[in-house]
Amino acid sequence: MTERHHERRTMKVSKYLSKHLRHQPDRIGLTLDEGGWVEIDTLLAAAAAHGFRVTREELDHVVATNDKKRFAIEGTRIRASQGHSIDVDLGLPPATPPPYLYHGTVVRSLEAIRTEGLRPMNRHDVHLSPDRETATRVGARRGRPVVLAVDAGAMHRDGHVLRVSANGVWLTGAVPPRYLRFPGPH
Repeated sequence: MTERHHERRTMKVSKYLSKHLRHQPDRIGLTLDEGGWVEIDTLLAAAAAHGFRVTREELDHVVATNDKKRFAIEGTRIRASQGHSIDVDLGLPPATPPPYLYHGTVVRSLEAIRTEGLRPMNRHDVHLSPDRETATRVGARRGRPVVLAVDAGAMHRDGHVLRVSANGVWLTGAVPPRYLRFPGPH
């Protein structure tokens, strides 16, 4: 298998896992527990039964090499680290954020964000990045990126709950416009 083919296969497996561990487990007959976990053997069997064979080695490779640490393995179980559109409780305790977090978006979204703030849209939480570089990459997935700074320190002081996922993404229910900086501090 060529290196390029191997990389494409890894990406395909990662996207498949994201789709079925974050959004549509029922499409392949999976039932996730309340924390979003499923037995690895059950996942592999369900994928194979629906025409997408994944070896345990491929799965371990995707989990180990994913630059965003999208998946977590605990014992014999796996789950997506965050980004679910289905109802799961990741069991993350509230955490004290750094003074500023960042959110990558695109110009066409700015008008709505100025009015409504950041909302989770089809996800459970708004995702915030710990640094500008990560936020820039997130925004760039949808066009020319714009990075907004979030006054996370003030949000925390004002009683907003923020949590941090296993892969370092900060999660919160919403970010009202008053906590946003267009663009943020340097």
